[in-house]
Amino acid sequence: MAHQVAGYSAMAKTYHWIVAILVFIMVPMGLVMTDLGPGALQNTLYFYHKSIGILLFLLVVLRLLQHWITPAPPPPASLSPALRIVSRSVHGLLYLVLIVNPILGWIGLSLYGAPIPFFGLFDLPSLVPQDRPNSEGILDFHATVGVVFAWLIALHVLGAFYHWLIAKDGIIERMTTAPYQKPKN
Repeated sequence: MAHQVAGYSAMAKTYHWIVAILVFIMVPMGLVMTDLGPGALQNTLYFYHKSIGILLFLLVVLRLLQHWITPAPPPPASLSPALRIVSRSVHGLLYLVLIVNPILGWIGLSLYGAPIPFFGLFDLPSLVPQDRPNSEGILDFHATVGVVFAWLIALHVLGAFYHWLIAKDGIIERMTTAPYQKPKN
């Protein structure tokens, strides 16, 4: 059954899909690079992991600013209160991780004394003085948050598939084909 739903703005959809693509590159890269032995491949993966992490952080900040200017459309009335709570919780946690984990990585790398390049254009400055013994704990926490992030992504994707293939309630169209409709105040 087709449902007419209000979609997100074109800019919100663009941010969403660019971030999604980068996350689907970033998370596996982060999981693989730490298991590799030292060498050129590991160095390359670390370089791109750091650079994409900076880009993701900037895109998410811009997305949140854009969301403030162009609010999300209202959820369809057909969405149950329980699913609204789950949806808000998962989305909120995804945004929290997308903001906090790059900062944890930046702090951990600053403590380690490693450069933080942005695609070879420039390096981010250190946030804190070098302290290698304490860098390990922060970078381990950064990695753990990355694994939690992978599970949140899985929940988000499973939710999308549920709405698309099982509920067929039009929710998936909000971030794909549905036209934007500004929320009524």
